[in-house]
Amino acid sequence: MADIPRRLFALIPAAGRSRRMGTSKLLLPWQGTTVIEHLIGTLTRLDIAAVLIVTRPDDHALQVAVQRTSVVAVIPDHEPAEMRDSIEIGLRAIRQRFAPTDDDGWLLIPADHPLIESEVLNGLLTRWSQGDCQALLPTLGLRRGHPTFLRWSLATRIEALPKDVGVNTLLRSSPGLVTEWPTDHESVLADLDTPEDYAFWQQKLTSPSASGGC
Repeated sequence: MADIPRRLFALIPAAGRSRRMGTSKLLLPWQGTTVIEHLIGTLTRLDIAAVLIVTRPDDHALQVAVQRTSVVAVIPDHEPAEMRDSIEIGLRAIRQRFAPTDDDGWLLIPADHPLIESEVLNGLLTRWSQGDCQALLPTLGLRRGHPTFLRWSLATRIEALPKDVGVNTLLRSSPGLVTEWPTDHESVLADLDTPEDYAFWQQKLTSPSASGGC
């Protein structure tokens, strides 16, 4: 019997209020489109089965932008209090819509780390396709970045964590689960929280001199 191809789902928790940015960070201009549409465009590829984004029910502007893409919008009845809540809402949506098996996977990219470069994603997907990772994430020097790839079998372990902790708690407490993928791309650490962050990364990742080693 032929092996059943493993599927990979991308999850974007995007229910925050961008308070430090002062405006919706995901709707800021980026490379001819918006930050969120650029991210979704990077994630929209044949080796990712579906992209899901969790938004606040009152974030109509983001929902309009999402409607221009092929992403699956997950809009809960109530605003998620924390990113952990958004992640669990997204995991339930994946489970209900796609019935993943334990050997399938999911890719987590928080909305405040939205600037994935295609070269980074290609490298991570190539490493993930080798099939021996429970959790895979990029590193720059000694720092871990995003996106994080996780086997679906870890979803129930994340949902069982205490409500006041995040996914990183599982990865820190179970180092044997983690495979690190070293890179020299600073974009794996790109955090869009403030106008200064946006200006810095816009210059860093879109300037003519920016290349594979940025």
